[in-house]
Amino acid sequence: MPAPGPASDRGPGAGGLALPRLGLGGAPIGNLFTAVTDEDARAAVEAAWRAGVRLYDTAPHYGLGLSERRLGAALAGRSGHVLSTKVGRLLVPSDAGGGTRGKDDEGFDVPAGHRRVWDFSRDGVLRSLEESLERLGVPSVDIVLIHDPDGHPREALEEAYPALAALRDQGAVRAIGVGMNQWELPARFVRETDIDVVMLAGRYTLLDQSGLPLLDACAERGVRVLAAGVFNSGLLATDRPSGTFDYRPAPAELVARARGVAAVCERHGVTLPRAAAAFPLRHPAVSTVVLGARSAAEAGRNAALLDRPVPEDLWAELVAEGLLAA
Repeated sequence: MPAPGPASDRGPGAGGLALPRLGLGGAPIGNLFTAVTDEDARAAVEAAWRAGVRLYDTAPHYGLGLSERRLGAALAGRSGHVLSTKVGRLLVPSDAGGGTRGKDDEGFDVPAGHRRVWDFSRDGVLRSLEESLERLGVPSVDIVLIHDPDGHPREALEEAYPALAALRDQGAVRAIGVGMNQWELPARFVRETDIDVVMLAGRYTLLDQSGLPLLDACAERGVRVLAAGVFNSGLLATDRPSGTFDYRPAPAELVARARGVAAVCERHGVTLPRAAAAFPLRHPAVSTVVLGARSAAEAGRNAALLDRPVPEDLWAELVAEGLLAA
């Protein structure tokens, strides 16, 4: 299997980083929805590494720091990869105590020993990053993203961004940006700041291209895009679409549309997940597709999705069938 991208064909960007075509998203090994053992989490990271994956993304939010601890342990001693984490949520001790299990209020199956507190201040950003480095067991990371500042645009733009820009100027991090599930606020960052990277989740997929204005702005300004949520939380993850769209039960009309896309893919000998993973990379701003995995099997399967190109005729037929905008 060809490596899925020691370097992107989009050339250097994002603070001089060569971003690979495929990255591993760390939410699943933070026990998103379902608990994962330490052994399975390590096996997922090791399988991704063996398959050539060289970008790893995590956040304090993912399992109240569990994802960062597991990812740091699995990557210990390795080099030549891009490591990304996020700021905006501080983890503070909780009165619930560390022994309580069950999904927290964000859907992670972890003990409730800590709670998340929004903080986009300069001090909050610096503290968050310092604690992330400790959990990861590394002296620095390559990319730091402002995470989900939907309800805090002023603080994110006026406090968090300048703090990260100063760290970049000092050489403490190589690239900075924002990661969100919407496109409008990231577009403000692209217009009003000097960020390097945007992580956009779920808004440029086979079923939702609403983020296209953001991607076009990124292409114009030279901002790299990490495309996440390309399966829209599950509807595009199998050849027989069903289940959830953006973490909620999928509306019938979207299920029908996804099945129409799957039928076109089948006629071209392509699986729906392969097409879903390949689609964002057709935009010139998108350097990387970030896919989560909770096991070695999932990590290997994800890497295989990008091991050969999708026929151009497939995209043309999707347009002709009215299933994809021209």
